[in-house]
Amino acid sequence: MSLTHFNAAGEAHIVDVAEKAHSHRIALAEGKIFMQPETLALIVQGAHKKGDVIGIARIAGIMAAKKTSELIPLCHAIMLTRVTLDFTPLPEQNALHCQASAETVGQTGVEMEALTAVQLALLTVYDMCKAVDRGMTISEVRLLKKSGGKSGLWERV
Repeated sequence: MSLTHFNAAGEAHIVDVAEKAHSHRIALAEGKIFMQPETLALIVQGAHKKGDVIGIARIAGIMAAKKTSELIPLCHAIMLTRVTLDFTPLPEQNALHCQASAETVGQTGVEMEALTAVQLALLTVYDMCKAVDRGMTISEVRLLKKSGGKSGLWERV
């Protein structure tokens, strides 16, 4: 297996996708932010003085997915057809779970967009809540599933 972002001379380059077929592509990613129980309670109750933490994090994740190619140097700019973010409080873990889905019909996948959406959504939660809990930890960010393209379906087992 070779790394596709390097040419024969070992120089970094953007992958040529001109000859790839258009297909419906979907990626699903997740991550968690761990925090103090009181911080999670503020978020869940909507009692944070900065406003709707989850709503703002959702918008941040969508915006981040749309800007992925501006953040990751060799990532293609793609037309997203759908981006969703869902948040689930996990009180038994003192955590907030985020799951992002990104979709396109095109010549390259949307894994980076889904992963970027999760990361920026969780960073937004951190930013909004850092005044009450600087010890929050973002972790377990990973791709869960991708479909479409020549390689087809991949799912984390």
